[in-house]
Amino acid sequence: MRQDNRLSCALHVLLHMAEAGGPMTSEALARALNTNPVVVRRLMGGLREHGYVHSEKGHGGGWTLSCQLDQVTLRDIYEALDAPRLFAIGNRSVETECLVEEAVNHAMSGVLADVKAQLLARFGQITLAALHADFHQRLAERHAPATLCK
Repeated sequence: MRQDNRLSCALHVLLHMAEAGGPMTSEALARALNTNPVVVRRLMGGLREHGYVHSEKGHGGGWTLSCQLDQVTLRDIYEALDAPRLFAIGNRSVETECLVEEAVNHAMSGVLADVKAQLLARFGQITLAALHADFHQRLAERHAPATLCK
């Protein structure tokens, strides 16, 4: 099963936007992700609907942040992306007449629900500001120029 990397991509571009200090085009963000600008525009749609980003068309336009980094969590962004599936594992079938499968479903569903709740709670504790600070700490430790991605 293919991984859903939209959350990682969204966080990546949001931090690039925080560093830019001005509008960034879909093309520039696509270069940072090594992808196509259409992918970026699709990704940004949910973020715009939730008020985390804004876009301006025309010369000098592009995507800008419209949120405070310390007010937005990973969970907020996850939910803005329509809550992508977290796990590749799940029950073989939802409805069954097999008592063995019912027992398996019951055990797995309980564990997966618990883990999902823990994961989302942890996502809710991490702000974009924390990611931004981590980036700057890594940058300082490497004594690197402020280049982000190649």
